Amino acid sequence: MGNPLRVRRPVAELAAKGQVFEIADKISSFKRLAGIVEADLATLDPDKIPDGWRDSLVTGRLEFGFADAQMQVATIEGEVAVTIDTVCQRCLEPFRYALSAELRLLPTTAGEGVSTGTDFELWELDDASICPAEVIEEVLIMAMPLSAMHDDAEVCVGYEPADEQVEQTTKPFAELRAQLDQDK
Repeated sequence: MGNPLRVRRPVAELAAKGQVFEIADKISSFKRLAGIVEADLATLDPDKIPDGWRDSLVTGRLEFGFADAQMQVATIEGEVAVTIDTVCQRCLEPFRYALSAELRLLPTTAGEGVSTGTDFELWELDDASICPAEVIEEVLIMAMPLSAMHDDAEVCVGYEPADEQVEQTTKPFAELRAQLDQDK
């Protein structure tokens, strides 16, 4: 049968079984996510690209169930995490970034009217089946920052704090103000 994370199955079937997936797979198994990380790291000099970045472990858990007693509205809940190698947009050096996401999804097909007052996010599908690995990958991609940076600017290579005493403010109308005050 292969890896059950990679098999496309109906969401209702997974929910009816109360399917739970424990995830522990290398980032290289998630082609789109690995491609994004690789493209980011490609901006570095080849000698600065971290060795073994493809071996970072994606971990987590997905649980399928129902949001209603009539077992009509399927849910996907869980959490996923990975530590990726990326480039700090402040200092342009590589660093490790902990990426994680919690998910509470209501998978629906296009046009299916699901209204809910819960804290689930609607997840629109092309058809009624789903591949759990694709959900994991999509959630992690959406959790990626637009501009990854070290949490603390002081750890950035070449960081120099702004000298607060040298700060100059340009006041283009200061001379005009002085002339108006003289004319009074």
